Amino acid sequence: MKWIFFFIVLVHALIHLLGFFKAFQLAEINQLTQHISKPMGILWLFAFILFLAAAIQFIINHNLWWITGLAAVILSQILIILFWQDAKFGMIPNIIILLVAIVAFSGWSFNRDVKSEVMEMLSENSVDKKEILTEEKISHLPPVIQKWLKNSGAVGREKIHSVYLKQRGKIRMKPEQENWYDAQAEQWFTVDNPAFIWKVKVDMMPLVFFSGRDKFSDGKGSMLIKILSVINIVNSSDNEKINQGTLQRYLGEIVWFPTAAVSPYIKWEEVDSMTAKATMTYKGTTGSALFYFNENGDFVKFSAMRYMGTDNDSQLKEWTITLNEYKIYDGIKIPVKGEATWKLNNGNFTWYNLEIFDVKYNQENN
Repeated sequence: MKWIFFFIVLVHALIHLLGFFKAFQLAEINQLTQHISKPMGILWLFAFILFLAAAIQFIINHNLWWITGLAAVILSQILIILFWQDAKFGMIPNIIILLVAIVAFSGWSFNRDVKSEVMEMLSENSVDKKEILTEEKISHLPPVIQKWLKNSGAVGREKIHSVYLKQRGKIRMKPEQENWYDAQAEQWFTVDNPAFIWKVKVDMMPLVFFSGRDKFSDGKGSMLIKILSVINIVNSSDNEKINQGTLQRYLGEIVWFPTAAVSPYIKWEEVDSMTAKATMTYKGTTGSALFYFNENGDFVKFSAMRYMGTDNDSQLKEWTITLNEYKIYDGIKIPVKGEATWKLNNGNFTWYNLEIFDVKYNQENN
């Protein structure tokens, strides 16, 4: 589809050359019956240049190509109105290009807003602390948590204050959905002031996608989903259910930055030799979950009671994250593949298969 759109813009650009050729008598254009003056011919040439530039910017993924595209459409449409008899059918590609440019602008605007939120979140996080996680500092934790922290390589290393990671995966929106959608996500965490922002783009079908942003900050949660980055289909924030749900998500995902386990807002209780219960309380929001480990001290599963859905229609259901396959990033061993599942009355609903493929710690300007 990308190349088809590029071809549409390129052909539309070349058609504008006809007006320039006729104005300067560079070729005999029988299809154009109206007289075109040389000044008007220059405008037709300029429209060609704008469309050509927009096509090139689009195909090389320049995120501001839509500015050039909109300028080209405006100029082209003025010329079409002035030469309506010969050029009226040029409205069709103009409408196509306009619609795609609007979606591109909306995506750019969405990403700009998320970037602004990320910069604000990072600016509120500590950057000066250079504290090493020692065995003494984990001695009060349940034995299974101590074993996990040692096995992960966290003990003896600098505490993690911020995280940036990338994910790829497959998403389903409802249990009866058979096909999976491709998803690409980025996520940012801070630890001293616990917060995260998760940005995802999900391709539903050719030319149709949605953008999403989950956020936990200052003890409050927020969820935003936009079709084509334009139309809100979910926009919920700062209520008891979503605040608890995003806090529990943050709690479960500390397995990707294990030193957060010693944070003062997380309390641990031993359940058995391979299970521990964590309770996180921050700025009036509280959530609890079970962490499961294997005999080697590797994290394997997270389980919490979490609200499924948003606002008034949400219901409390068991939510699990099961992870496996381990990689080392900056000396820290973490699980990188797994799935997120809701335990429903009529069976399990696995909605997200994910893979972590890039992790950076303590780089405040990500």
